Amino acid sequence: MTDTTTDLSRRASEEETAEKPGRPRRARRIAGRVATAAACLVVVAGFTMPNDLDGLTPSAFVRLPLEIVLGLAVVAAVPRARRAVAALLGAALGLLVIVKVIDMGFHATLDRPFHPVFDWSLFGPALEYLDQSAGRATAIGAAAGAVALAVAVLAATTLSLLRLSRPVVRHRAAAARAAVALGAVWVACAVLGARLPPGVPVAAVAFDRALQIPADLREQRRFAAQAGRDAFAHTPGEQMLTALRGKDVVFAFIESYGRDALENPTFAARVGAVLEDGNRRLRKAGFEARSAFLTSPTVGGSSWLAHATLLSGLWIDNQKRHRDLVTSDRLTLTGAFRRAKWRTVAVMPGNTKPWPEGNFYGYDKVYPRAALGYKGPPFNWDTPPDQYTLSFFERTERARRDRPPLMAEIPLVSSHSPWAPTPRLVGWDEVGDGEVFGPIAAAGQRWQDAWRTPERMRAAYRGAIEYTLAALLSYVETYGDENLVVIFVGDHQPAPVITGPDASRDVPIAIVARDRAVLERISGWGWQEGVKPGPDAPVWRMDAFRDRFLTAFGTRPRPDSPSSP
Repeated sequence: MTDTTTDLSRRASEEETAEKPGRPRRARRIAGRVATAAACLVVVAGFTMPNDLDGLTPSAFVRLPLEIVLGLAVVAAVPRARRAVAALLGAALGLLVIVKVIDMGFHATLDRPFHPVFDWSLFGPALEYLDQSAGRATAIGAAAGAVALAVAVLAATTLSLLRLSRPVVRHRAAAARAAVALGAVWVACAVLGARLPPGVPVAAVAFDRALQIPADLREQRRFAAQAGRDAFAHTPGEQMLTALRGKDVVFAFIESYGRDALENPTFAARVGAVLEDGNRRLRKAGFEARSAFLTSPTVGGSSWLAHATLLSGLWIDNQKRHRDLVTSDRLTLTGAFRRAKWRTVAVMPGNTKPWPEGNFYGYDKVYPRAALGYKGPPFNWDTPPDQYTLSFFERTERARRDRPPLMAEIPLVSSHSPWAPTPRLVGWDEVGDGEVFGPIAAAGQRWQDAWRTPERMRAAYRGAIEYTLAALLSYVETYGDENLVVIFVGDHQPAPVITGPDASRDVPIAIVARDRAVLERISGWGWQEGVKPGPDAPVWRMDAFRDRFLTAFGTRPRPDSPSSP
């Protein structure tokens, strides 16, 4: 009995010893299969993921990208090039994923995709905005996080494709048959236009964005030819703006003031009440206004593109066009006023760095933020309140004696994101150096609290628009006279998180004057009475404004030198 027990124990011990080497092998096989499945998920998700947050639906990931079929076929056909093909395709996939993620951010903030040819230079202003609104640590953290995420994505896609290439080479015949079958499915789906709800095509091409680059380059050449045609380039100064002689003309660009502020139910009632009250007070002070809409080239940001479009008469919808414009000799509205002997000034509360573009536009004097003498606390985007900016302009420029008429560009930025804390109006004689705004800022809502939910963000946006409009209307009412003409114009709609999807790009514009002869010059435009345009008001593209303005108040363009369409 004892011998039998001993023999059984020995056999059990031998079997246990024999199983031990197999256990790690089974664990490795399981881990390998899990890693292969994860790699497959990474590759499929990378090729099929949409470039817009609204497109993140389950059906988006069920598509069949052509690049997967071609990659499978190439690796199966040329096994010795497995590593090179997998590494190259993995790096390309990583770059594609990075561009798609950037696209998501652009769609969410600017309502358009990222253009690799034009938009790389926008990352600098974005970091500057984070620095000024959220602090240097946040900006540095965001930059470091973005770089780390990009490296991780590139590593993940490259390693995943290298891993998946191994079983393809081991099972070349099966992989080749799979490639042929998938290719046939892709062609059939493409020919038949097969789609999955909600209208997602089954046959996909992931790298179609590469076709955008040559298209963008062709578009840039067309823009260069268009920019070279200017009907007013050689118009003498004495023939320009003759109907505005002796007038101070102020172009007040209102940040994020879009059509939705007037028509979206979330904002319309309260913003409309501010404008209706302003209409009443302006009429009482002897002013009249005409208003309409302009279609802006940008949404959610890049305000300078809208400024450039309105002032130059060219459609400036990306940073490359802007750079080309400001290095050209294109005549701007500012340049036209200067040629006609106006003193031209720009009061720029958002500018913290040198602004060489001021020379291109033709300003005699540029006041950046540091020159405004503001001693109060910063609001929202680390800027002074709009009432202070307007007060500075009045006492520094308009109150001067023995001066020529003024043309001024004044961006009003209290309605710039993050829209909190929001200033409130004080008496114009109380503004001083801005210290009076200290208690207002201390009692205001922090932007971090305003951004907790979309509803709070929209409420903060609405309050900021109300404040800026009230400040501008109060300025005209308080300091306006027979020689003041003010153009109220929005630069762009706010980001889609404020307006919701599919909002228009229209912005309100109004011309306000006490001298009725000024408004009679634009009677043929069909604009509506008052500073609030109605739903059926005329809509122009913003680049059409320059030529129509110069024509209405001066000389018609020469027919032999056509302007931009």
